[in-house]
Amino acid sequence: MQPMSIVMPPSADAVGFAASREARPAVNSAGGTGSFAVDDMGRLRRFLILGSEGGTYYASERELGLENAAAVARLIEAGRASEIIAEVLAVSRGGRAPKQSPTLFVLAMVCRLAGATGRKAGFAALPSIARTPTMLFEFLGLSQALGETSGWGRGLRAAVSRVYSSKSAVDVAYAVTKYKAREGWTHRDVLRKAHVKPVSAGHQLVLQYAVSGAVGPLPEETDPGTVEAHKLLSAVEAAKQCTAGPEGEAALLALLREHRLAREHLPTEHLASPAVWAAILPAMPLTAMIRNLGKMTAIGLLKPLSAAVTTVVAKLSDAEALRKARVHPFSVLVALATYKAGRGVRGSLQWEPVPAIVAALDAAFYAAFAAIEPTGKRYVLALDVSGSMGWGGIAGSIITPREAAAAMSMVTMRAEKECHTVAFSHTLVPCPIDPSMCLDEVTSVTDRIPMGGTDCALPMRWAQAAGVEADVFVVYTDNETWYGDVTPAEALRSYRAASGIDAKLIVVGMTASGFSIADPDDSGMLDIVGFDAAAPQIMADFALGRL
Repeated sequence: MQPMSIVMPPSADAVGFAASREARPAVNSAGGTGSFAVDDMGRLRRFLILGSEGGTYYASERELGLENAAAVARLIEAGRASEIIAEVLAVSRGGRAPKQSPTLFVLAMVCRLAGATGRKAGFAALPSIARTPTMLFEFLGLSQALGETSGWGRGLRAAVSRVYSSKSAVDVAYAVTKYKAREGWTHRDVLRKAHVKPVSAGHQLVLQYAVSGAVGPLPEETDPGTVEAHKLLSAVEAAKQCTAGPEGEAALLALLREHRLAREHLPTEHLASPAVWAAILPAMPLTAMIRNLGKMTAIGLLKPLSAAVTTVVAKLSDAEALRKARVHPFSVLVALATYKAGRGVRGSLQWEPVPAIVAALDAAFYAAFAAIEPTGKRYVLALDVSGSMGWGGIAGSIITPREAAAAMSMVTMRAEKECHTVAFSHTLVPCPIDPSMCLDEVTSVTDRIPMGGTDCALPMRWAQAAGVEADVFVVYTDNETWYGDVTPAEALRSYRAASGIDAKLIVVGMTASGFSIADPDDSGMLDIVGFDAAAPQIMADFALGRL
């Protein structure tokens, strides 16, 4: 095994699910016992889902990243590389995070630092995880940053080769023309380093193009896949020749009507044309469409009652398409906040939001979660509104933990008939939100609630004092918890004893800190990290006793 060496992981944008009962007691800031430090496997799960970008109120991005990277290194050194890869595959294949940076970083660590068996498992997973050239190039850049100086071994070469050969010729053609270079890598560099051998005539045509930049002649006798790949490559080259002006736009529109070209295939001078965007909109991937809503509105394509708005709303309303495209709920939430603001986070682009698109994004947020089975249980939803919850943005976004917690609570509120919502910091206060509200109204309400310290035991103590009968307490917090004289676990046990109800506690964490609130020895308590598309159903299964 390679000696352990830790480098700072990249900014990793991801949020989602991480459940852990693997914990150990820790001492809280008041000197008592009652929080539970998540073990290294728990840290791995949190890092895969939440990454480290932005840090927390209590830990900088660098500190949080180093802590999580060290935990991964300890797991590798303990011979648990296969378990790590299983977690990485589950997060990546399940679309449990909006971006893949954390999974790619952990995969690179395994492929660089693990023993022979671990590296083999890591390389075998690469084609499943590096679904686009951007992901592949990022993985290679991370491998270099981790100290990969001894050249490309057989395992890495074979894994990279499978990334190309596992796709059809036309899909490889689409990929190499859409994602030409990222992270300092080009396809030409990678193909030469990996010694990639073409597995068909179509693959040979595309790989030669990636190396030379020229479309080779189509063989006289060839298969349909090769023909389609050749047509796409030729169309991409023809698009490059479409100059600015009416004639060039007309030629480009003719190409767009015939071929599956993406925005990245088009000359920059045509990207201000509503007609060009209208031509690519119907076949535009969902993630790309959501990312470009502001641009299409700013240039005048998306306007009230237009056909383009009808198309966008229809695509955002297709729940099955959202799931197939792995559109993450958090990505939709960020898009909703950005689009409604009428300006981009970076740059000078501004637009007047179209109400129909705002409403469609709001609905798409809920649709992006997996289908939720109502449990029929009585829920108390408790939102942490302490000072740290309003600090920073999750995964470097404009969404604060406080806003994210409010949005997550709405998912449960819309699925369950019996819910009561409260907010807490060092005191418990009313939280007047209901399922009829849109996300913007919900976050507006929670933003007006005064901040304070944090006491996650308050929801259970309040319910006991008020005689409220609840089956499930769900606490949404950033996991940076100050306790008074009673811990959340103790408060829950006291509530159970007083009410005679075998109530459960689910703690939904909104940051990647390394502490757990639920008692790992109590089967009625669960820690979970917010914004996994499957998280609400996991919470429902736990409430029903299936977990």
